[in-house]
Amino acid sequence: MEFTENLSTNRASDQERARVLANPGFGDFFTDHTAVIDWTANADGNGGSWHDARIEPYGPIALDPAASVLHYGQEIFEGLKAYQHADGSVWTFRPHANAARLNRSAKRLALPQLDEEAFVESLRRLVQADRAWVPTGEGEALYLRPFMIATEAFLGVRSAREVSYRVIASPAGNYFGGELKPVSIWVSKNYARAGRGGTGSAKCGGNYAASLVAQMEAEANGCKQVLFLDEFNDNAVEELGGMNVFFVMKDGSLVTPALTGTILEGVTRSSIIQLAKDRGMPVTERKITLDEWREGIASGDIAEVFACGTAAVITPIGLLKNGDELIGDEQATAGEVTMSIREELLGIQLGTVEDRHGWLEKLA
Repeated sequence: MEFTENLSTNRASDQERARVLANPGFGDFFTDHTAVIDWTANADGNGGSWHDARIEPYGPIALDPAASVLHYGQEIFEGLKAYQHADGSVWTFRPHANAARLNRSAKRLALPQLDEEAFVESLRRLVQADRAWVPTGEGEALYLRPFMIATEAFLGVRSAREVSYRVIASPAGNYFGGELKPVSIWVSKNYARAGRGGTGSAKCGGNYAASLVAQMEAEANGCKQVLFLDEFNDNAVEELGGMNVFFVMKDGSLVTPALTGTILEGVTRSSIIQLAKDRGMPVTERKITLDEWREGIASGDIAEVFACGTAAVITPIGLLKNGDELIGDEQATAGEVTMSIREELLGIQLGTVEDRHGWLEKLA
């Protein structure tokens, strides 16, 4: 797919950009450009085509008040990072896996499929246009947010016939801020992130919107994230508001909740499973309940617990708050296996550890 360029004449100055990169936070600042590809359905309603691929200045999106995305939430998104390596080149991690997941989400939300190579090229062209925005501090990266929205103006309940795919970028520091240390997690008893037959396995905004009230409850109780359970399946552990969960067992094996259709299949999750298998660690994807978590911590059968996702990579979990019940230790230190896998994964992403599986893709 050929991209045209309409580069901004009002880019951030070197001084403005330096101020942002000195303390980027997460998702607070955005680069000068955006990548865009439009889709229009065929006149007969059978299929459609992508067109007008372009790089243009970052700015507000003009939408008709009747745009489908505003009324029926027909949208999906992805998240990945671009990392600067020691030689100054910029790479991203497993973009084809993100492209494939975007298409799985698109199918579930009745949106059009986007060619994987067009997805990767949109990242490449945006990063090349905004190369100066890639941060170089320890643990920092340029966060890339591809998304797809239904833009057709109509109020009938059907899939939209006009769609826009876009990519924006934001320099990013540590997701949880400051020094990496185990976080506290709140158990949600009143809310569910997704249900069976729903959109839990799709990366769509509605799932995150449904998690926000529970996230607010977690924060009110001094926790960084919220844990969702399946109350109809023995309170099986599902996932956090935006992260998958792993358990390091005393016998050296790794356990993570099985994908049941209500859990998002994280790219970081699948990467960790592969790296663990490379080490000879047994990995099991199965049901693990809140009771097993509680009893495993008490008995020592569960040695470490961590969460993972693109934004935070790997974050150790120290304490689980289940109402007044405390499971774990708020003062715990990060586990040895957790940190070892984290360092290996980050090393691959940053180009300091061999990329045995060909996961890296050069962008600039």
